[in-house]
Amino acid sequence: MPQIQLTPAQRKVHRADAHHLDPVVLIGGDGLTAAVKKEADAALKAHGLIKIRVFSDDRTAREAMLQTLADELDAAPIQHIGKLLVLWRPVPEKQKAVDEDRMPGPKDVKVLKFSKRGGQKPEMKVVRVLGNQRLTPGGQIKRAKTFKKSIKKSAAR
Repeated sequence: MPQIQLTPAQRKVHRADAHHLDPVVLIGGDGLTAAVKKEADAALKAHGLIKIRVFSDDRTAREAMLQTLADELDAAPIQHIGKLLVLWRPVPEKQKAVDEDRMPGPKDVKVLKFSKRGGQKPEMKVVRVLGNQRLTPGGQIKRAKTFKKSIKKSAAR
């Protein structure tokens, strides 16, 4: 997979965003193993922008690790400063499962009742409204109205 190419302005924005981040992936003495690549991929899926700390003194090896990770994980190398590597990849949007048969669940609604006298605090209570209920303007809970079906439409079926 080819790595993502960014403009210098985009790279600058991501560098600024990564400034306060802590490293989420650590590369030890074994180097770039399959487990490290898997963790970096999971972190990129979760966060999009990550820092990786490399415990190696060889600068060329760290640069090679940055390029390898960027190529294999389809990410953009943002920065290599000291023993820290910064990678970015857009976070994929999560797919929501649509359930057609699902009914609305209960909701907790805050109801304020103002007193007739102006100087008192309004009374607040939390009311749970179920899926087949509705809340009136006065704060009462009523069942949802069932609409009558047309006699002509039900006979046509």
